[in-house]
Amino acid sequence: MKLQTQIPLSKANNPIDYYSKILMLGSCFSHNMGDKLAYFKFQILQNPFGILFHPLAIENLVQKAVDQFEYTERDIFQLYGRWHCYDAHSELSSGKKEELLIRLNSAVYETNKLIREATHIAITLGTAWVYRHIKRDMFVANCHKVPQGEFQKILLTEKDITTSLISTVNNIKALNPEAQIVFTISPVRHLKDGFVENQRSKSVLISAIHATLQVPPLGARGLYFPSYEIMMDELRDYRFYTADMIHPNEIAIDYIWEKFRNAWISDEVEETMNKVEEIQRSLSHRPFDAESPAHQKFLKTLGQKIAYIKERYPFMNFESTSS
Repeated sequence: MKLQTQIPLSKANNPIDYYSKILMLGSCFSHNMGDKLAYFKFQILQNPFGILFHPLAIENLVQKAVDQFEYTERDIFQLYGRWHCYDAHSELSSGKKEELLIRLNSAVYETNKLIREATHIAITLGTAWVYRHIKRDMFVANCHKVPQGEFQKILLTEKDITTSLISTVNNIKALNPEAQIVFTISPVRHLKDGFVENQRSKSVLISAIHATLQVPPLGARGLYFPSYEIMMDELRDYRFYTADMIHPNEIAIDYIWEKFRNAWISDEVEETMNKVEEIQRSLSHRPFDAESPAHQKFLKTLGQKIAYIKERYPFMNFESTSS
């Protein structure tokens, strides 16, 4: 008996290896896949402006990166003792305006640099619902708990999103025509918008991405990974969600990662990934007696393993087990 329908996936023609440079932009699900890539020590930059939920926010970041835009005081605001920017997630916010401006301009610089160097750029869209700040007449990436009355909530149309994605693609290709662009839809359910509204949002995102993939600028450089469809079709059970019934849990994340890994990671780096994972597990080991001869021998062997892999891949940094 076959108790599960599975989405067929083919191996990518341009898979990721350890010489690839990867830029991940978009919804919080991009962090899930990005964290996996970082754990295995691939060369990756994740969401330099923090989590960006909708296509207009991603387009804005890419445009500013291409233009090498410089943020100044006029682009930020203070609320409840902290400084924020409507273009960025609150994780960049700060109690000091100078620190926020440094973070924003550093993110612009880093994004520009990696767009130029990237072999792969993954864009994950979370929602088609956007908020327009009425007084400033701008679509925001994050409302930063500013009173709701200052915003107008709008559902983007397929045309709106397609136009935005094409603009993003053209800006990327102006700096790096060879970059492989991968689109995906976040399986995170945006139920704060409403159940029906969430479905409307996801459906228009899906339609817009596939319409974009038919436009000549992308050509063979644009592809789609069905993370949303895998969650909805292969993992159609609440046991694959966290307690909030909105976010995929670790089992679901691991499952979708394995699908992504099989399709997008080169088979030639499998052995290296296994060695990296072995090192990562060893680094997380907590000894009963740190001074024991057995643990000292363990550390010596671990150091040799790290030295061996860094000799081939000098960019790998094992000082932190979180990346």
